[in-house]
Order: sequence, then structure tokens, then C-alpha cells
Amino acid sequence: MEYKKINNLLGWLCFVIASVTYILTLEPSVSFWDCGEFISCAFRLQVAHQPGYPMFAMLGKVFSLLSMGNNARVPFYTNMMAGLASGATIMFLFWTITMLAKKMLNKGGEAVDQGRMYLIMGAGLVGALAFTFSDTFWFSAVETIVFAISALCTAIVFWAILKWDAHADEPGADRWIIFIAYVIGLSIGIHLLNLLTIPALAMVYYFRRGKNVNAGGAIGTFLIGVLILVFVQYFIRGYTIAIAANFDLFFVNTLGLGFWSGAFFFFFIIAAILVGGIWYGNKYQKPLMTLAFLCVAFVYFGYSSFAYIPIRASAGTNLDNSHPDNAFTLYGYLNRIQYGENPLLYGQYFDAKVVDQTEGNTLYRKGETKYEVSGKKQNYVYDHTTFLPRMYSGDGQDPQFYHEWLQIPDGQAPTFADNMKWMFSWQIYQMYVRYFLWNFVGRYNDADGQQSMTAVDGNWTSGILDGTKHLPKSVVGGPKIPGQGIQLGNTYTPLYALPLILGLFGCVYHFQRKKRDALIVLLLFFFTGIAIVFYVNQPSIQPRERDYSYVGSFYAFAIWIGLGVIALAEFIQIKANAKTAALVATGVSLLAVPVLMASKEWKDHDRSTKMTPHDMAYNYLISCPPNAILFTYGDNDTYSLWYDQEVEGIRSDVRIVNLSLFTGDWYIRQMQKPMNNSAPLPITMPYDKYKEGVRDVIYFDDKKVAGYTDVKEVFDFITSDNKNVMEQYQNGVWGNYLPTKNFKITINPDDVLNNHVISPAQKDKLAKEMTWKYTSNYVTKENLAMMDILAHNNWKRPICFTTTIGNENLIGLQPYLYKEGFTYHLMPLQPDTTTKDQLGKTNSLVMYDNVMNKFKFGNFKTATYLDHESTTMFYPVMVTTFLDLTQGLIKDGHPDLALKALHKFDEVMPNINPGLDVADRKIFLAQTAYALHDVILGDKFVKSVDDYLTDQLDYNYYLLQNKNGDMSLRDVQYGVSFINGLAGVTADNHRMDLNKKLQQQLKDYETKFAAVLQRQ
Repeated sequence: MEYKKINNLLGWLCFVIASVTYILTLEPSVSFWDCGEFISCAFRLQVAHQPGYPMFAMLGKVFSLLSMGNNARVPFYTNMMAGLASGATIMFLFWTITMLAKKMLNKGGEAVDQGRMYLIMGAGLVGALAFTFSDTFWFSAVETIVFAISALCTAIVFWAILKWDAHADEPGADRWIIFIAYVIGLSIGIHLLNLLTIPALAMVYYFRRGKNVNAGGAIGTFLIGVLILVFVQYFIRGYTIAIAANFDLFFVNTLGLGFWSGAFFFFFIIAAILVGGIWYGNKYQKPLMTLAFLCVAFVYFGYSSFAYIPIRASAGTNLDNSHPDNAFTLYGYLNRIQYGENPLLYGQYFDAKVVDQTEGNTLYRKGETKYEVSGKKQNYVYDHTTFLPRMYSGDGQDPQFYHEWLQIPDGQAPTFADNMKWMFSWQIYQMYVRYFLWNFVGRYNDADGQQSMTAVDGNWTSGILDGTKHLPKSVVGGPKIPGQGIQLGNTYTPLYALPLILGLFGCVYHFQRKKRDALIVLLLFFFTGIAIVFYVNQPSIQPRERDYSYVGSFYAFAIWIGLGVIALAEFIQIKANAKTAALVATGVSLLAVPVLMASKEWKDHDRSTKMTPHDMAYNYLISCPPNAILFTYGDNDTYSLWYDQEVEGIRSDVRIVNLSLFTGDWYIRQMQKPMNNSAPLPITMPYDKYKEGVRDVIYFDDKKVAGYTDVKEVFDFITSDNKNVMEQYQNGVWGNYLPTKNFKITINPDDVLNNHVISPAQKDKLAKEMTWKYTSNYVTKENLAMMDILAHNNWKRPICFTTTIGNENLIGLQPYLYKEGFTYHLMPLQPDTTTKDQLGKTNSLVMYDNVMNKFKFGNFKTATYLDHESTTMFYPVMVTTFLDLTQGLIKDGHPDLALKALHKFDEVMPNINPGLDVADRKIFLAQTAYALHDVILGDKFVKSVDDYLTDQLDYNYYLLQNKNGDMSLRDVQYGVSFINGLAGVTADNHRMDLNKKLQQQLKDYETKFAAVLQRQ
């Protein structure tokens, strides 16, 4: 069979293997993080968060139609889009490897003999299938996320430039370059990562078309490639819209024309320039000029998918992030202005103080008929700056983390050496190299490991030496216990460094045999890896691991894994003929790398039985009374909720309010409109009172106001435009101020009872007024809008907060918040001063009905795999929910219901302990079970916690014996303390056999850790 046919068939075979793998392991519904938003925006063609993903949304819409009206199946099909795109990526990777391999093995273009064909195809299979089963790529291949299709775009353009290289001497070959330009333009509407292939593409062009290839020319071409990348990223993608916005400003404000008139005129100018350039190049026989103008034109053609954003924003979709319906807002949206700017080449250290401030560009917002000035961009001058600032963030806990990571003494200023040490140790090693090693060496578990280079959690491991480390069962897993559900440890994935070894072997061999091609792969590897680290300049600990950002770099390394087969075959050829060497090298490499990776990685990528994101969001919604207002904050609090409402229509009467977005005037304005089956929020402010540049922040100025002031009076005061109740700042601007933090709401019992806020049985507990202290020194837009709601709701709509929301977002309302499941319900009851944990209070009977009769549990106990968010975020939430419910029921005189709740927990939740906080709560569950006279269940909880604690303590004792600095003093202290607590619980409840065992353990560990415990 001819080479071309075999090459095509095996490429499609790789597509089938990869696609089947991903479809079998697809998450059946919505996933955590951005996926809920992406599915919702694709299904209803809405506007996702910055910088927008219009091409992705439109493709997602097509796949969502495969659900045939069954909306619950929409995420399966949009997830399948990622799976099929990832399968296609593997197919193009196979063809890329075979092209490079053929080029390396075949000199002079002679026909490929059988031995070399086996070797080329073997290289393609091993490299492509290794990437198929790699950790990071597989993770994105089974959920609705942009990185799967972004990887496909990278694969296509890199394959296409090799196709051009193979046919560059043929007429019409440059159509491949124009095709690449179009794919790059399209990819901007998916993700920007594909732009990073441009320097490598430029080098391919130079090596193929350069008349006198030399080091100087190569360096010059590389710099040109970087300039092209900058041109596409900043001019085409960014400044096109910036210039269009300024044209629009002139046309609208000066000429009195409509919005977008100036922008369209500028777009016409661009089109005219491109057409003129193409015409000129053709007429005067300037092929390079013609090609350049055609490429720019086709990048613009692909980029034109972004017309979707203002079109859909103008349609007023439910999800309409930033509402980019005009050129100025669209520019800010594309450039992620909402997220702030990170200094790149020059900027401040984290301890820098602002010594001067200057005004920059004028900022505009869209008015009724013209653009209005919303303020000036502020530029700050700092007293402590540096070239290449890496440690620059003074936000939150970032300075403390810098000090801890680099062991900088308190009060000591960071130096440039510290700056570089941070860049290499944390940004490059911890946040890139560690991820690379996950994929090609192995990893301990899927825990977050950003904060330690040496601890087990979240770190890489080959697995070769792990047998001597006495790793805990929480990492490597233990024997499966019937009826206990999923066990921790199924994300331990040792790969014995075999993929890394084969890839390094291939890399060295590639540079020896084909330096130019190897350099091109190296450029792809660098720009999609380390270059991203430099550009993004992550300030400190991220909300989640960021390995998905570097999948292009791992793709490049997979090419070398494939070429490693050829290197291995050449070694084997010392003892065998070419055909035998090819077959042996391929067979050994297939078993040692892709087969090994598939067998190890499958268990922690099989999401086919996991429903936790969907069901946790469902539980939030089902915990709300009818027509409730539900305040959320983080991504995992919100995006799955959006999916449940926007796609499946679950509890569409509830108005979800994301407080992190409530800071935007566009979002407050959205909340003043109906949405699904939810009425507008009771926000009375007209837009002019909170639009951008107006009341962005209101500072506290203590006027010693006596007693508590009604929140409506406070709200009216701080939203007044009367200068008599304002203060004038040094720059002459007048602004409102907050005169008191002591707020109250006077309670009208009729409003509360008629709106069913409380039950008739709770009438005696009704407060005459709610009083609380506002907890911040300033009021930002989300606080202002929340005050408006509190002042004017009059108990007509229930006000709820997710139980995972931060205390700072509750503005001091904790004494009046009662759990009813996964939410706190604001209820005007007399504060319970006997309760230490104000957020542990429950409206017990309502909560019991929600949890026992309405909740879904996400296949927690039966799923073959639970991800990090399920085990470390929502499993603890579940434990706390059941614990608070049982305590509330007992306190309210319902011990029988409390026992039923405990049995429900045991029935639906796996017996795992993801951390000490869960173990601590389970001690209280055991205590509750004993108090309710269920010794069997109490013993079960005790044994579960004890097994976990002894497992951790034994591991820490091993570290102590081996003088390993990673021993956790905290884990030892809490572990010994908890065993002491378990001993006390069992003694109090006359479980003497258990108590005897625990007392012996306690004595044993106190002896083993005597030296370190004495230091506490």
C-alpha cells in the first residue's frame, strides 16, 4: 500500500482512538469553572466573559442542536465538541510527526522503503497517542472549554506550514500560508494561544525560501516573526478597535451621526487599503507584498467573528458580560481591562509606595445620543521599581506569600536578585516546569500544589522511588472497602518518566539530524510555554492550577516523543535490520509510553459518572424560596448555576446576582430588567446615579451619628446629588461619603408574615428591628446596589446568599442569616446570642425538607472519579450542611429527624476525608450519632477519622525519621489533638474497645512526636 494512503488511514485511526477515548470519558453534564458559562452562552448565543469567544460560542451552538430539544443533554454534546476537536488535534499531530520524520529520514525525496515507512508511521503513532493520553490535554478534551479547539487551531496551522514547506516549489503553494492566516484569524475568536505559533511559522518560511540561510538571517527572521505576532495581537486585534472607537467618537459627538458610524467608516478604510495593496502587488508583480496583504485580509476575515459580540450585546441577552455594545466598551472588553494590567518590562515591586499620580487617556462611556467622559485613566509613579518586575502585586496576601516563598525577613525590601529568584522558582518552575513534569513524568495527586516545591500534594513524581517513601493512602490509595464509595488516591499517576526520556531522546536526535526543523519545534515549544510565563506574569497564587495554558508546549514535546522512536530504532539497528528495528522500537515505545499513560491516566480522567457540578448548582437553587434573590461570588458558585437556569430552566424564578460582577454599572442595569421568570430586582437608582465614573467608591467618614440609622436613610444620603451632603476633595471634585456604619431596618410584621418570610410558629421570635454594623471602610457599587435592595425590598422577595460566599460579602448581616440548605436566608428574627457560630444557625424544618427531599448528590458515592473541586470544595460543604442540619434539628426538638439526616449522609456520601477540616467536622458527626443513640454509625465515623489521622501521622513520622523538612507540624499537632478528641468522645459514650485503641494510639504518637510537640 502506498505511503500516502497508509499515512492518511493511520491519521484517521488516531482520530478514532482519541475521539472514542474522550467520548467514553466525557463529563455527562456541566463541569466546574468556566464551562457552565460557556455552555450557557453557546446554547443561547450570549456574551461570555472577556476577551470573548464568539467563534467558540457559535460552534457550541451547532453542537448543542444535537440534543434534539432535550436540554439536559446539551452539555454532553458541547462536551463532545471538545472531544472531537481534541481527536482531530491528535490526527493533525500524527501527520505533523510523520512529515517531520519523513523529512528527516528521506534525503533527496526518494521513495520511502518499507523499513522507513514502518518507522515513520510508528513515530507518528507513538507521539500522537502519547499526547492523546497526556494529563493536561485529556482534562480539556472532555468538557466545554476553549482550550480543546484552541489546540486544534495550533495543530492545524503547524501542520499546514509543513504542508507548505513540502510543496513550496509548486505553483499556488502559498495558498497554504493564506489558509494559515485565516485559521489564525478564526482562532482569535476561540483563544489567543494560537498566535504564539507565528515565530515558528516565520522560521519555516525563511528556511524554505531564504536564498542564503545563515545565523544572522535566522535571527532577523525570528525577530520579524515576533513583530508579526505583536502586529496581529496588538494592532489587528486591539488597535483596530481602539482607532475605530476614536473615529466613532468624532462621527457621533462632532458630526452628530449614530453610534458605530465612525467605526464602520474606519473598517471601510481598512478594507480599501487591503484591496488596494492586493491590487498594487498583483499589477506590479510584487508577490511578497500581495501575499502579505492577503494574509492580513484573511486574518481580518477570521477575526470578523467578533462582530457577534456587539450584535448579541445589543440584543440584551441574559448573560451579557460588560455589555460591549459600542466601540469603546468593546475595546476594553477585548483587552480585559476589567482584570487590570500586569507590568511586563518595567514596573513596581510589591512593597512600592505611590509617590506621584498623573492623568492618562480620557475614558468614555456610551450615553443616550453621544459618548460621555467617564473619567481619566490614572497613571501611578512608584518609589521602588525595577526592570522585568515579577514580584509586583501588593494585593491581599501576595506580599506575605512573596516573603514566605523567598524567606525574605519582614521589613526587608526585595532586591532584583529576589525578583529573579521568584521568576525562576515560582513562575517558571512551579507554574510551568511542574506542569510539564505532570504530563511526562507523573504526579502524586490532583491537589493544588502551588505553594510548595517539595510537598507531595500537587507535585510531580516518577513513581520510581515512591515505594521507599511510605506515602499515605490518601495519595496512593488503599484497598477498596465495599459500601464506602469512592476512595481517595485514584489520582496517583506515576509514569516512571518514560515519556520524558523518550521525548528527550527524540529532541537530541532531531537536533543531530535536522537542526532547522528541530529549531522550529523548539520555537513552538518555547513560545507556547515559557514565553507565556513571561507575558502573563502571574502575580502570586492562582484560583486554580494553570497547566491548561501551556498545552501547546506539551504538544510540541509530543512531537519529540514520536521522533524518539526513530532514535531508538537507530540504536536497535546495531543488532537488527531496519525493518525489525522499526517494528521493535515502535512496539516497545507504544507499550512504554501511550499504553502506560492510558492505563495510568484513565482512572483520573473518566468523568462519565460524575454529576457534582450540575447537582451542587441545583442544590443552591432548590434551597431558595420562590422568587428569591441569590447572591453568589466565585466562578464555581455561579457558572454552574447559570447553566442550570439558562439551559435546563431549573428554578428560573430565582435571580442570581454575582457580587464580583455587581461592581459594574452594566450588570446593575441588567439586574433592573426581567430575566427568565424572574422579575427585576428592587433597585431604585436611576442609571445616572451609578454609571461608570459616578459613585465608583464612597468612603467612610465617621460623623459620630448616635445609634443605628435606617438603611434607607443611609442609602438616600450617599446617593444624593445635593452638594450640602457631599465632601469636596483636594482636586476640587465633590463626592458622597458614608457617615455611619451602624445600620438598621425597622420590621413591619405584616410585611414579613404576608410574604411568608417566617412561619407563624416563628412569630414570637420576630425582631422589631434588624441592627448590624457595616464591615467595610468604603462602599463600592455592589454594596450600594445591595443597600438599595435592602432598603426597598420590603420583604417581598427572599434574600439569600450561597453558603460558600466570603464573610466580607455579607456586610455584617450574619446575625440574621439562617441556613436552609446550600443558602443562607435573610430572616428578621431576634439574634441568637447563645450561638457562637452565627453562620451555623438553621431554619431547621425548611432545611430538612430541602436536603432530605429535594437535594441531589451528584453521584458522590458512586462516581468512578471525583475531581479536586468535588472533594475539596463541595464534599466539605456537604459535611457541614448535614452537621449544621442535625445540630439545628436537635436544638429545635427534632432528634428523630436529626438521626434520619445522619443516615442520609451515610447513604449518599462516600466515606472520605480530604483534609483535617473534614476530619474535625466528622468528629462532631460521630458525637451527634452517639448522642442520638446510634453507636454503629458513631463508631463508623470514629474509625473513618482515625484511619485518616493515623495514615497522615505515620507518614509524617516517616518524614521526621528521615529528617525531611516537609514534615507538617500543623498536621502532627492537629492529628494528635484530634485523636485525643476521638478518645474523649468514645469514653463519654462508653465505647471502651475503641477508646482503648485510641488511647494507645495517642500515647504512641505523643511519644513519637514528643520533640516536635514540645516546640509548639
